Amino acid sequence: MRALVYGLGRSGRAAAARLDDPILVDRTLGNEDDLTLLDRVEVLVKSPGVPGEMPLVRAARARGIPVWSEVELGYRLLPDARFVGVTGTNGKTTTTELLGAIFRAAGRDVAVAGNVGTPLTSVRAADWVVCELSSFQLEDVHELACDVAVLLNLEPDHLDRHGGFDGYRAAKLRIFERARAKVVPAGLGFDGIEFSADDELPAEPLLRGRHNRENAAAATAAAREAGVGDGAIAEALRTFPGVPHRLELVGEHDGVRFVNDSKATNVAAALRGLDAYRGERVHLILGGSPKGEDFTPLAAAIGANVVSVHLIGAEAARLEAAVGGFRDETLERAVEHAVSLAAPGDVVLLSPACASYDQFENFERRGEAFRRLVPN
Repeated sequence: MRALVYGLGRSGRAAAARLDDPILVDRTLGNEDDLTLLDRVEVLVKSPGVPGEMPLVRAARARGIPVWSEVELGYRLLPDARFVGVTGTNGKTTTTELLGAIFRAAGRDVAVAGNVGTPLTSVRAADWVVCELSSFQLEDVHELACDVAVLLNLEPDHLDRHGGFDGYRAAKLRIFERARAKVVPAGLGFDGIEFSADDELPAEPLLRGRHNRENAAAATAAAREAGVGDGAIAEALRTFPGVPHRLELVGEHDGVRFVNDSKATNVAAALRGLDAYRGERVHLILGGSPKGEDFTPLAAAIGANVVSVHLIGAEAARLEAAVGGFRDETLERAVEHAVSLAAPGDVVLLSPACASYDQFENFERRGEAFRRLVPN
């Protein structure tokens, strides 16, 4: 079966490496000559960054050519593996990596892949796969079936890509279409094994914040459903240090702590970051590129403990109107300004509530820049 691989980022390149003589496309196509590429293929494998409305994708669907996400191809290449899928608006990577640590503590042969950064098609063999699944990846699944499917939460995000919340929600819920067991948040009205931050756990997690206790509860429920004992779960909860760019303590200078929460690319994630430092004096850095969100809930959540707010990037003006603060514009200036106002015991928190693409390639580059700006 010959495939056209559309989008040659990390996942597209990994998919191409597993296919015989694929046609590779990494540009915007739409004229008649470009569309003749479809004459030579039986399936189109689409990278998550390629929107479904691109002309080449629309033409493939019109011709009845199947459109697969890279994770759909990866799933088909691992017929003997058992899958734990993890999706949600926030907490996916932390929960996925924590589940990987739990499975390793239990002596399981496990691969951790998907939106976490390792393309699923790069996994050649594993008894178990813990796979982080974004809405972009779930758009084009067909046979993907999880032994255990985890939904962490569901809040507005990527509204521009999905045409609104209904489209985003529908993409996320595709994780359940062929799942054997469903792990779902308590109180949201979904059928399945419920979890909450108030659950009794085999051990208290090392990770800070109520949202991370909720992630730990989801991972515990999923691991138990996969047959992992509480001893291994407890060991991982006590020792798992978290992942970069999620409430990551990156430095301390003159008694001031610097916390990198660059992965907080939407309002809901920033609210969790604020909640984790509710009892401490915080200098908050917000802003970046737009995602079409309402900042009103953020304004309501900024309490008296937030002693200064520093605004950067394309959303600085909208944020200023919603929450007030200083228009520092750049991350460098924001850190410098926050440092000038901070006292020993304070926290400088980068939890932007926005995407990063106006000033940085991705949230990782933004977090790395923040780390470099911490005073020596």
